[in-house]
Amino acid sequence: MRVVFWVGLATFLIDQATKYWAVHAMNLAFRGQIDLWPPYFNLRMAWNYGINFGLLAQDGPMTRWILIAVALLISGFVLWWVHRDPAGWPQKVAAGMLVGGALGNVVDRVVYGAVADFINMSCCGINNPFSFNVADIAVFAGALGMIVFTPDKKAT
Repeated sequence: MRVVFWVGLATFLIDQATKYWAVHAMNLAFRGQIDLWPPYFNLRMAWNYGINFGLLAQDGPMTRWILIAVALLISGFVLWWVHRDPAGWPQKVAAGMLVGGALGNVVDRVVYGAVADFINMSCCGINNPFSFNVADIAVFAGALGMIVFTPDKKAT
């Protein structure tokens, strides 16, 4: 469980540091966008009140607290799963990434009322209108890792 804790803490701190840098130090909340390497890598401020791609964003302020509760429940379930049925260190790294990213987005919802998304990437003539953050990457990679690195008990 130490691996889960340290990876989760590192993920959370990197996420919060990059969000602070984007929102406050770069003043992206006011500026709206900064083109760094168009169209491949840009900063585009987006306050996400819902889940991925802004789904459920129009459901009102109660949704914020429901999404906080869901993120905390999922984080608790992942921690319980890894504690109860531990696999190797790759699964623990994945769990730490998932939990650290989820908690990073929870802090955003509590502090800002929405998740601070700011990374925007496009390529090959496709203009991506969506932004994301380090926590989103960690949650996606962590969830994928939890699936990939959980041993198949039927095969043993």
